[in-house]
Amino acid sequence: MTSVFVLAGASGASAETLESALAKAYGNNPNLNAQRANVRATDENVAQAKSGYRPTITGTADVGRSFSQYDSRQPPGFFGGGGEQIDRLTPRGFGVELNQNLFDGFRTDNSVRRAESGVLAAREDLSTTEQNTLNSAATAYMNVLRDTAILDLQRNNVEVIDEQLRQTRDRFNVGEVTRTDVAQAESRLAASRSQASQAEANLRASIAQYRQFIGVEPQQLAPGRPLDKLTPRSVNEALRIAFGEHPAIKAAQHAVDAAELQVKIAQGALAPQVGVRASVAQRYDVREGNDEALTASAVATLSVPIYEGGQAYSATRQAKEQVGQAQLQADWVRDQVRAAVVSTWGALEAARAQIQAAQAQIDAAETALSGVREEARVGQRTTLDVLNAQQELLTARVNLIQAQRDRVVASYQLVQSMGRLTSRALGLAVNHYNPKIHYEQVKDLWVGTSTPDGR
Repeated sequence: MTSVFVLAGASGASAETLESALAKAYGNNPNLNAQRANVRATDENVAQAKSGYRPTITGTADVGRSFSQYDSRQPPGFFGGGGEQIDRLTPRGFGVELNQNLFDGFRTDNSVRRAESGVLAAREDLSTTEQNTLNSAATAYMNVLRDTAILDLQRNNVEVIDEQLRQTRDRFNVGEVTRTDVAQAESRLAASRSQASQAEANLRASIAQYRQFIGVEPQQLAPGRPLDKLTPRSVNEALRIAFGEHPAIKAAQHAVDAAELQVKIAQGALAPQVGVRASVAQRYDVREGNDEALTASAVATLSVPIYEGGQAYSATRQAKEQVGQAQLQADWVRDQVRAAVVSTWGALEAARAQIQAAQAQIDAAETALSGVREEARVGQRTTLDVLNAQQELLTARVNLIQAQRDRVVASYQLVQSMGRLTSRALGLAVNHYNPKIHYEQVKDLWVGTSTPDGR
């Protein structure tokens, strides 16, 4: 009977299940959708890096007006004679210039690889956000179930103590108990009403969090169940899975790769640069009215850096220090993951033990309350004894509710700490977001300002 308090919820086809709530969070959570947009934006870094392989083409055009006056001082009779000459020209033209990089010290190659590492890291960050969102949604779901059950218990406790107060007053009126017994019942009734009000406030707060993470108001919630199917047999196995699969560790490793490639990019500034520059231009009214001129050129260029003030050397040293920083950060992330796995494993084990203890506590408290009530009827127990026994039973039932909630939440937290709390692993009925689709759509685009979804 006592297990019903904890995971009790609505039954039937219309009830919201934990899995369906997680599916709504997966599709509607703004923070998760924002991280998906961030990954799509990061994909464009690859296309931007690849632009270093491609030519740059620039078109130019100009038009103007010029006036010139020429006064010849030659004496009459010379060829052409003397006199004044005025030229009014409209110089104009257009042209196209092309620049193509042929060799830049492999800076473009390394920039593309660095951008690809950034994309992989962004995908792992997205997985981390997804798992955080699903864990928060599961916690919010269980908090609503817990606080709803506790509120029902507190309201029922108010009714029980109110009936106890009525009986105590009746016994006082016939002289079986004293005024002190009545005051004790009144005091306990006031306290139970206060606890019920607090329980109602807690439920409202949990409902607000439910709305924040899942996107809708909770209606009828079905019982929640722990993720036993994804829970490993031992903490060592959980650690092995976490070190191999946790997205935070993978993201840190990609950050190390990106930092190492940045060193090569900085060193590339010290290498020779080889390129080709070609241009063609058409001019009109260059020297006299209605004349034309067409020019074209193609030039191979070689630039060898000799000394640039030390900037490239400093940038290289700085990049090497950033590699060390990224490696240390990766070690720190591994330590964080290890601590999270060990902590959540302990919390799950404790919750299992607490459920058994709370169940035993309830059985004993129910027996004690029944005995105290019988003894009170024959004058062997006081009203305070009955009230205390009722409070102990209430506390035991609340403890069981909390322990059952903790077990479900701890199981989700453990799976998250291993890096497996994903929509696919949970088998959610959703359209699973695939970040590779957008990446393939944009990584090799040469032109176009519209996004793949038409914006």
